[in-house]
Amino acid sequence: MLNPQQLEAVHYLGGPLFVLAGAGSGKTRVISEKIAYMITRAGYAPHSIAAITFTNKAATEMRERVSALLKGKQSKGLSVSTFHAFGMRLLREEARHAGYKRDFSILDASDSGSIIAELSDGGGRESLFRTQQQISRWKNALIDPEQASASAQDGWQVQTAQIYADYQAVLQQYQAVDFDDLIRLPVCLLQQSSELRVKWQQRLRYLLVDECQDTNTCQYLLMRLLSGAEGMFTVVGDDDQSIYAWRGADMENLCRLQQDYPQLKIIKLEQNYRSTARILRLANGLIANNPKLFAKTLWSQLGEGDAVRVVACQNAQHEADYAAQQISLYKLTRGEKGRYADCAVLYRGNHQARLFEEALRAARIPYRVSGGQSFFDKAEIKDVLAYVRVLANPDDNPAFLRAATAPKCGIGAAALGKLNAYADEHACSLSAAAEMAHHIWADAAGKSMRAVAGFAELLRRYRHRAAREDAGTVISDLLRDIAYQDYLYRQADSPRAAENRWRNVCDLADWLARKGAEDGKNLLELAQTIALMTLLDGKNEEEHDAVRLSTLHAAKGLEYENVFLAGCEEGIFPHADSIDEGRIDEERRLMYVGITRAKRHLTILYCVKRKHRGEWLFPEPSRFIGELPQSELQWFGRKGGEPAISKAEGKARLSGMLAALEQKIAANKHRT
Repeated sequence: MLNPQQLEAVHYLGGPLFVLAGAGSGKTRVISEKIAYMITRAGYAPHSIAAITFTNKAATEMRERVSALLKGKQSKGLSVSTFHAFGMRLLREEARHAGYKRDFSILDASDSGSIIAELSDGGGRESLFRTQQQISRWKNALIDPEQASASAQDGWQVQTAQIYADYQAVLQQYQAVDFDDLIRLPVCLLQQSSELRVKWQQRLRYLLVDECQDTNTCQYLLMRLLSGAEGMFTVVGDDDQSIYAWRGADMENLCRLQQDYPQLKIIKLEQNYRSTARILRLANGLIANNPKLFAKTLWSQLGEGDAVRVVACQNAQHEADYAAQQISLYKLTRGEKGRYADCAVLYRGNHQARLFEEALRAARIPYRVSGGQSFFDKAEIKDVLAYVRVLANPDDNPAFLRAATAPKCGIGAAALGKLNAYADEHACSLSAAAEMAHHIWADAAGKSMRAVAGFAELLRRYRHRAAREDAGTVISDLLRDIAYQDYLYRQADSPRAAENRWRNVCDLADWLARKGAEDGKNLLELAQTIALMTLLDGKNEEEHDAVRLSTLHAAKGLEYENVFLAGCEEGIFPHADSIDEGRIDEERRLMYVGITRAKRHLTILYCVKRKHRGEWLFPEPSRFIGELPQSELQWFGRKGGEPAISKAEGKARLSGMLAALEQKIAANKHRT
């Protein structure tokens, strides 16, 4: 049953609507129910509705929920996607208006970084990252290279604006876009062409946008351009959970909604279905220290719950050991009902994970780390996908270079240099230059000429097949023809490492075959879809009974029975940079997000001393602990206070271990 506020949000179709959805208030259910209501009761055709989220996981969850609410083919044509996937769809359809062909390539951060590095004068990884971030910020603010140059405030920005201009020229030459372009280019097209704007506004009669507080300038403008002056949309957001300013998110977009749409209706969802009342009082008390765009108070009918524990640990090792012990105790005292997957350790930075991993391994507790290397960032996967990219888009020079050298097919640095020189002189791609190998090399029987011509012929043959045959067959045959498995075994440090890498490649091949069959797409048509994927098997992550180790940013949107907030010390959380730069409000929102991940049990950890670069530091507990309602807290480990592990907990742990041992003995007797 929906509560009255949720029901009102589902049924309201009278104009622009902002649903102020607090943590755990059922926002995904509201969006899903609203889509079903619009299709079954309000006369909207599925293809006239677009729901936009920020992650593939959120889009998949919403799609599954809507499918469960609708029968048969009622949802056919409905668009549920990320901002970037929607931008890709629009840009592919209108590519010629932007000077692109439909099969443009989408470059990841690594590829775009390589191009920017070549255009720069060097300066190291930090300098490259800074340049890349600045160009991204300009793009997200819809500032083109000319505007960036005109508004440059110092020599570095002048230089970066020139790199930006050169970078865009290279992308156009490669018929490639980066992730920022997937939003920026559609916005530019809709702004510049009233014909295109009207076309897309008529096609999409209603928009639903999740996590509106996380939109940047470009994303907000895309929403406005698609919904038109009438503003037929529902946006869902929470200013208290705006934690992505560092990547361009602008919480002020929630204020702009009221300015741009004076008729905006606001509905608050304040009933929380996740956490106990005590955890919510803690969250409400903390966030009250921030200036408010929209006032709200979370409440729950799930009972008072346990007191929140605050534990002073002796050092970082003690902190990790304590968390592992408490998780072990949690599992033991709950028997078969206890699951490791109900527990999470959340921290401010990835560097904090190592000690927790070691402690959990020592305690033989299974765990998973969020925010680690993406499946699609693995070298072997990028090698195979380079072939997919260059088959789909022969102008994609970075993909050509990677495919030609992994595995090496007889094309050395000198041959690549000749190809590059020919491509520059004739203003063509490396693929096109390779087709002209017999012109570039006078010796038709030479090793380099034969290698380049052979590689060009391989690409030509598989490009023909990729457009006509199913994706699984094509990729399997390609891997065999380039002997990629043998290449992995030659490159790997050990047979086991090679086996793991080859297993990843096989997983990719299986996924391509399955995805191609499900979507009715060939390998060329899958190329752009692949570029937007972040994890191959995101859903399978939740199937393992393992403790989750995660940054607070990566934990947003998730929930756990038992949460440990680690490293709650000044300089770590809030982060030292945030203190120096006056961004405490966002750090406080991040703490709020961490607290509201907990359903029943919450433990806040801080260290009395912590080693940094070989020296012991004695940090103050996080100011956020002091801002919490102290009556809701139970302190452990402080001088003169209760010990970190009480006698009762020690007895409970011993009892649990004895019970587990007795069960094991009984099981062994039963076997014999």
